Amino acid sequence: MAVELTNVAPAMPACWRKETKTHKFCPGCGHGIVLKALGEAIDELGIQDRVIFTVDIGCCLLAIDFFNVDTVQTHHGRTNAVCTGIKRATPDKICIAYMGDGGGYAIGSQHLVNAAARNEKITSILVNNTNYGMTGGQMAPTTLPGQKTETSPYGRSVEQQGEPTHGPEMIAAMAGEGAYVARGTVAKPKVLKKYFKKALQAQMDGSGFAFVEALSTCPTNWATNAKKTWAFLEGPMAEEYPTGEFKVPGEGGKAE
Repeated sequence: MAVELTNVAPAMPACWRKETKTHKFCPGCGHGIVLKALGEAIDELGIQDRVIFTVDIGCCLLAIDFFNVDTVQTHHGRTNAVCTGIKRATPDKICIAYMGDGGGYAIGSQHLVNAAARNEKITSILVNNTNYGMTGGQMAPTTLPGQKTETSPYGRSVEQQGEPTHGPEMIAAMAGEGAYVARGTVAKPKVLKKYFKKALQAQMDGSGFAFVEALSTCPTNWATNAKKTWAFLEGPMAEEYPTGEFKVPGEGGKAE
């Protein structure tokens, strides 16, 4: 269901709210690209009137009023659990859980893992920017080995803090055959949108749990300019976290 946009570039997804809003994310943040790709996916599938969007605490919470869809704020880390409850109560709805790497891989890891194990018919989207962006840039489950953060000033030590969490690989190994699992990047928004559409289609078909991780940028906490931000995204991050489809209903899948 398209709506008229005012004072906004015509390429903006139709499911975005009509009124003009000031961008709430930091300059250079990748959340805007992720959300635009998701909005376009919703529009192209024609499911705006069926979507229920659940958002976690953290930077992703700033997306609570971006879409002209029913939206629910959850407690930190509980997004997959709340989304699951809504889907079970209203199975005809398209339920999307939106969270950061901390909300999905740290405080909310048990809900993510169990939603995948139960093959819940929801679509879970996790934004990976390798740090806790909202609270000042502390080390996150996805912080790279050697990466400096507010709580790892000498760089993440694998010996002390362990290896970074590779969520799609983990979910693909445990989810059922009908699940869809992928990792995209804001460096390739068209491919990311394709993954979102497939993840939403899996829910629409009732095949199984759908999970997409999106590699994103955080120049504020990385303390990088535009050139160095993109170099980190397409260099060390892409090397640590290969993009691609890891599980496709009926096909299996592997990273690109």
